[in-house]
Amino acid sequence: MNTLMERSHRRQRSWRLLLLRLAGAGLLFATGAIHLDLYLTGYRTIPTIGWLFLLQVISAFALGLVVLLGSRLAAAAGALFLLSTLGGYLLTIWIGLFGFQEVRTTAGIVAGVIEVVGFAALAAFALIPLPQQFLRGPRMARVRDGLPAALAAVGALSVVAFVLLGVAVAGANSSSGSSGSSGSASGQTLKTMSIHGVTVLTNSKGLTLYSFAPDTPTKSACYGSCASYWPPVGSAKLASGVPGTLTTIKRTDGTTQAVYNGHPLYTYIADSAPGQANGNNINLNGGLWREIVATSG
Repeated sequence: MNTLMERSHRRQRSWRLLLLRLAGAGLLFATGAIHLDLYLTGYRTIPTIGWLFLLQVISAFALGLVVLLGSRLAAAAGALFLLSTLGGYLLTIWIGLFGFQEVRTTAGIVAGVIEVVGFAALAAFALIPLPQQFLRGPRMARVRDGLPAALAAVGALSVVAFVLLGVAVAGANSSSGSSGSSGSASGQTLKTMSIHGVTVLTNSKGLTLYSFAPDTPTKSACYGSCASYWPPVGSAKLASGVPGTLTTIKRTDGTTQAVYNGHPLYTYIADSAPGQANGNNINLNGGLWREIVATSG
């Protein structure tokens, strides 16, 4: 009877480990696929961040394949990898990373959730002894005795990660809203500044202004999460001596947006001080962004 019960328990443990292995590998593939999509649709043009996204994609798929083969060492590495990826995402939301500031997006939230769940699954797979190891000597007895505490620690860390993700996402939502409102402030006086030898247009705070390739002189194509990254500039006037023509358009929400020489104007949330142009030549949110060069038209 005991032998039959033991066999039944071993089969159950085998199935649990198989499910954890498949889930962990699948979640590694999922986060790799999300980052690959983001990389191909624009993040590859962001300095440093683009290379980090590509490295994340390669690492996620490589670790996922090795985990599928049953490597518990790869599972432990995958768990730490997912936790560090989440940490990088939180940093880009809270303080920015390598000149890039993240905002709340569906892809970011989904990837964050996948990374927390994937960490829990891979850590559990790495920690739980194989069924044939459960009966082996005093050393495995100590492992078995410490297993509940180890799994509890993994669960607690997963909960903390979920809480930090929620706090970061909530903070990104409110900060992007404030960025948008400040970027859209009316009555600004637009100025110029020399950045890397080019005279560019800036807002009243000296932040670089940008154009979006899909825009037309009468219509903005940047809304939703795009406008969170690139707050539109409200009605404004040109400072004395600044060349060019300034007009306005109405956005779909009824607000006014300034248009310089036929280009609707935006700031970029990753520019935190005058003299920065972190958004120049970035292909993000569906099109190319360029700093506005001050010309007569």
